[in-house]
Amino acid sequence: MKAHLSLFAILLAGACFAQPPANYPIEAGFIDAHGVLIYYELLGRGTPLVILHGGPGASHDYFLPYLLPLARQHRLVLIDERGSGKSEKLEDPSGYTVENMAEDVEAVREGLKLGKISLLGHSYGGVPAQAYALKYQRNLTHLVLCSTFHSTSKMNEVFRRMMAEMNPDLRNRIESLEKAGLYGQGKIYERNRYPNDYMVAAWGEGYFPYLYQRRPDPNYDPAANGIMSWDLYREMWGSSGEFIIDGNLKSVEYGDRLNSITVPTLITAGDHDECAPSISREMHEKISGSKLVILPQSGHMTFVDQPGLFLKAVGEFLR
Repeated sequence: MKAHLSLFAILLAGACFAQPPANYPIEAGFIDAHGVLIYYELLGRGTPLVILHGGPGASHDYFLPYLLPLARQHRLVLIDERGSGKSEKLEDPSGYTVENMAEDVEAVREGLKLGKISLLGHSYGGVPAQAYALKYQRNLTHLVLCSTFHSTSKMNEVFRRMMAEMNPDLRNRIESLEKAGLYGQGKIYERNRYPNDYMVAAWGEGYFPYLYQRRPDPNYDPAANGIMSWDLYREMWGSSGEFIIDGNLKSVEYGDRLNSITVPTLITAGDHDECAPSISREMHEKISGSKLVILPQSGHMTFVDQPGLFLKAVGEFLR
């Protein structure tokens, strides 16, 4: 009898190993969101998780490959926000607003027939994620807010502290470039973006310690970071520089409304995050029942610095 059971176990193990590897094909397409074509990529199995990128004006690309393990339990829906990545660009930049981007999320949900969704927003992407939750909470099962902010005035305070703590030589260099004007400079093809010297100083030397800590990306290039939607960026962030938000994002002040969010909410940040942990703690206090995870030895790119801890926190929360 024991021999029979051992043989059965061997055959069963062999059958398990004989199973073909799981296949996760990518579906890509566009959803017409009230006249704006929004690009999406969909992969994975399970409950839908819509993911919003930062910038504003970046694309979903920087999430990959880091968030791929979530596709084993969730149907990931990565979108490029309007004007970003492969999504349609607007002739009139005034259409780039947080409110419009929240409506685009709802159009994607409806267009792909997703039903109730979990929604994850990273960095700037956490702002339209909050706007969506404040209007369409009935369509959410979970909300995940990663390294983001609920108040532009609070974020501008963080930037002021960042500048004050900066090496004086670097601060003087940044302020000098800002005073000279950040647009219309250089060669004709450079005039609608930051000068390279400013991108290196602000995004490289200034931001880098707040982007990465434990596992700094050796391929990070501040000038390559400038390949984005500049008309959108100027409309939303503003034209004065990296260390003050004075575009239409300055209207974002959700502090007195966050207590209306009752959907299960996870808030994450790095302990050295560009979006300071103090902001995440304040959001946690205002959203009743929310869970807060501050990841150690982490900058803004928590899923790069601490991929295991980040995926564990998000995966367990969504389950």
